[in-house]
Amino acid sequence: MTTPHRPADSANPFDSAHPFDSALAFLGDRLRVDEPLGALCTYRVGGAAARFVVVHDESELSRIAEALAQAGAFVGEAPQAELSVHVIGRGSNLLVADAGLPGLVLQLGDGFAGIEILDSQASESHESQPPKLGESDQQGSNILRAGAMASLPVVARKSVAAALTGFEWAVGVPGSIGGAVRMNAGGHGADMAASLTGVHVLDLETGENRWVTTAALELGYRHSSIRSTQLVLHAELHLASGDRALGEQRLAEIVSWRREHQPGGHNAGSVFRNPPGDSAGRLIEAANCRGLRVGSAEVSTKHSNFIQTDSDGSADDVLEVMAQVVAQVGKHSGVQLRAETVLLGFTDEQRSRLRWPNTTTPSLDDDSSEQAL
Repeated sequence: MTTPHRPADSANPFDSAHPFDSALAFLGDRLRVDEPLGALCTYRVGGAAARFVVVHDESELSRIAEALAQAGAFVGEAPQAELSVHVIGRGSNLLVADAGLPGLVLQLGDGFAGIEILDSQASESHESQPPKLGESDQQGSNILRAGAMASLPVVARKSVAAALTGFEWAVGVPGSIGGAVRMNAGGHGADMAASLTGVHVLDLETGENRWVTTAALELGYRHSSIRSTQLVLHAELHLASGDRALGEQRLAEIVSWRREHQPGGHNAGSVFRNPPGDSAGRLIEAANCRGLRVGSAEVSTKHSNFIQTDSDGSADDVLEVMAQVVAQVGKHSGVQLRAETVLLGFTDEQRSRLRWPNTTTPSLDDDSSEQAL
């Protein structure tokens, strides 16, 4: 039997027999051991995954899901840590604890990154989404289908190249379609809900593979009803016909604005969600947190709702900066900030530091198995 790939110099405690090794033996050396996750995240920090695999296609994903279910991955509401399963995208909204993840991490491969403009017969959403008042029912050429691992900036540029408008906002978001759907990502006055008609979802627990309409997703501000075991495979967007030249101009304006107002370097975008009627960045700056540094992590001096990390940084430093920001904003304004960044591998004690002060109001979603951007 082919064994999982192990780094030659691994001294990590994850480099030992694992409950998933037998169930996933068919993957051979593609099932990797102690796989560093920092390089897969835009923070460039964090620990390793005990087991990691890049999934080639939907058929392989279904086989993996079946094997995991047989291995007991989805038994009970809180399975043992070694049986946990996480799905990551392009790592642009993700912070993995320095201690790493003792379970399995899945990342969808290039087979899930396709982008195409559909005709009406090819669109899964065509029959379930009646035309809006004043629109023709022959709108198939305005439907764009994108795989879960499709890059948001690439989707934005391809939509403009096809003379479609409505998705330009995503050109500056370095994430994936799958993660963007799960959190209803957005920017520049728009979000996924504005153009999404539905998604194709695989439930890792049940093996069910089905089409879900946007209405059933219950999209809200940085929220959807997609469960932790459900994995977005692809999404369909209904976009308006536009002018390609104007679209290119809009893309350039958005990229220019982001370069002027948001930092580069190692970061994961907005750290906290905007409270109703206010801005997390404004609250953080008002609490005198601009430039706050802990070890290798610092609140950006360019945009206060960003945290930047040094090249040899620590995820624990990022979490400590977040905790201090939450505390200072709470003391200054009485507002409980909620994390937008997906946190994986942190203990309950560590996560509890993002509550101010000892409140039962959650500062981040209880679900730690997000399909991260």
